[in-house]
Amino acid sequence: MVVLGVFMSIVKVTRKGQITIPKDIRNQLSIKEGDYLKVSLKKDKIIIEKLRPPEPGEPVGEEKYRGIIRELEEMRSKWL
Repeated sequence: MVVLGVFMSIVKVTRKGQITIPKDIRNQLSIKEGDYLKVSLKKDKIIIEKLRPPEPGEPVGEEKYRGIIRELEEMRSKWL
């Protein structure tokens, strides 16, 4: 459902605390299996954001960028 330009859905939390992100939202954000999402809490709201690796040249610097990518790939390989 779209209300005032905002995708909105009601999801149910499973016994293990999991939810399914609705397909229309996954498609809109190009979220696919293996992607990382940041989950944060702001007052009474849960905020889920798609993570992206920093672009080369962003303030983190090239060395930090490569370290982040290496760490993400190591984490991903443990899941497989």
